[in-house]
Amino acid sequence: MPTPTPRRSLGSRWILVVVLGVLGAVAGQLLVSGITPRYEASAEVLVEPPVGTEEVPARTLSARTLESYGRILGGPALVGRAGEALGTTPIPRDDVTSGVVGDSTILKVTVRDDSLADAREAAGQVAEEFTTWLATKQEDLDAAQRETTLVIDPGSGSASPVEPTRWPYLLGGLLAGLLIGLAVARWRQSTDRGIATTDDLEAATGSPVLGAIAHDRAAHDSPLLTSLSPQHPRAEAVRILRTNLQFVDVDHDRTVVAVTSAVEAEGKTTTACNLAIALAQSGLRVALVEGDLRRPQLAESFGLESTVGLTTVLVGRVDLDEALQETEVPGLDVLASGARPPNPAEIVQTGAMERLVADLRQRYDVVLIDAPPLLPVADAAILSLLADGALLVVRHGRTGHDQVRAAVDRLDTVGAKLFGSVLSMTPRRAAGRYGYGYEYAQGKSSRRRRR
Repeated sequence: MPTPTPRRSLGSRWILVVVLGVLGAVAGQLLVSGITPRYEASAEVLVEPPVGTEEVPARTLSARTLESYGRILGGPALVGRAGEALGTTPIPRDDVTSGVVGDSTILKVTVRDDSLADAREAAGQVAEEFTTWLATKQEDLDAAQRETTLVIDPGSGSASPVEPTRWPYLLGGLLAGLLIGLAVARWRQSTDRGIATTDDLEAATGSPVLGAIAHDRAAHDSPLLTSLSPQHPRAEAVRILRTNLQFVDVDHDRTVVAVTSAVEAEGKTTTACNLAIALAQSGLRVALVEGDLRRPQLAESFGLESTVGLTTVLVGRVDLDEALQETEVPGLDVLASGARPPNPAEIVQTGAMERLVADLRQRYDVVLIDAPPLLPVADAAILSLLADGALLVVRHGRTGHDQVRAAVDRLDTVGAKLFGSVLSMTPRRAAGRYGYGYEYAQGKSSRRRRR
């Protein structure tokens, strides 16, 4: 029994995670670039206590007094006056902060604005308004009793904006992108059930992968190797499959192989046709039998008569010699389907079918049976049991791990042998692991010959 196939690990999708992380960081950068930058400028005012006289001694400024002055400096009254003096729109109160600098008698006002120049001008004007206010407040006092002010910094600030801060956006975008990447990778891991590599296929079947055939959309019009040159990559890929197949059953001089798949539309019929052509081109006598009595395609592929074939031989209407049809490939004969029966599974599970296969074995070096898919119907398992072994065709990225394992279990249940598998419709780079070539679409040969 084949061992369970592990799904692709989360670590194997690290490129997706990294890419989404980078995109998140880029999104953070774009978000930052879309935010209007804000600049900050400050002005400082030195408040000195009165010098005093002989009659009225000098006094110091208390911390409470300085704290009060700090609040007044950035209060709505002075900020409003500064806006009026500048002749601009009112300065938003939330854009102004003020307070005492440390343990000194220096007051500091800070203004934020979209323009650094406007922020400097506003901070300096607020400082001037404070000096004016304090001077007006002490008009009735003697000069020796007045507190004096000096604007020691009329407004300065850095050319770099204080808002927005770039790094939080970049790190936040990167983190969000990585989290999204991990979530997507996890989702793809849970939903990706298709065979994607030859390693996956070998693990799912417990048998060797005998070939990998790449996808080629242009092959629809020329599905058979007879329309190609011997040097064509497609022909080379099938020759590799032919060689590998010949090494998996060395105990039989004459071999019967059932070519099947797990489900429909995996390329088994075209694989069977071209494998038969390649075997015949190597000098072997080959019989290709239409075992898919529900959807026969061999006669159409080679341009042969379909009304005479397997079923007409099994019911005794014609002899095998009359039903076999030659093809344009020397050494390759085709036994078409014949009339479609109402009970395909029952007709292939007969003594007549066993005798026919035994007869073909004696006449030919290799007999290929194009069997139907294993999972939908029982015919394929029956035909695989009549053969020496089966060749399982699996479509890249579409056939699921569970489907492949179920197909192998179906063969194991009846006691049929699995020679190996073929990975069809693979990306061209992936096909290089076991050979290279192109997937063949179903269609008609450009050159036809009827018997």
